[in-house]
Amino acid sequence: APAVKNFTLNFTITNLQFTADLQNPSSRRFKSTEKVMYHYLDSLLQKSSIGPHFTGCKVTGFRSGRHRDDTKVDAVCSYKDSASLARFDREKLYQELSTMTNNVTKLGHYSLDRSSLYVDG
Repeated sequence: APAVKNFTLNFTITNLQFTADLQNPSSRRFKSTEKVMYHYLDSLLQKSSIGPHFTGCKVTGFRSGRHRDDTKVDAVCSYKDSASLARFDREKLYQELSTMTNNVTKLGHYSLDRSSLYVDG
């Protein structure tokens, strides 16, 4: 069976005000924001080159950004490492995600900090 591999995904949302309840994984706000992130991240990654191998993302946390309305999002995503996936290419995935988020400016109804997207294999 193919091994499941993880990579981290980080970005900053500029129109989601960070509040203390976003630090609490059991709060209603954390859970609802997490659900929205899954929806957006899953649909993006399924359309990417790793789509057929993609198994999902887990939001590991929300953090306060530089400005009052900024919230940093940390996620760990997984894919099955199989022979049909040439190799995990984080540069390529970064480019694809960048394109799909309108040059790292939009994720659904959220605005993104252009320089905040980070993909680590």
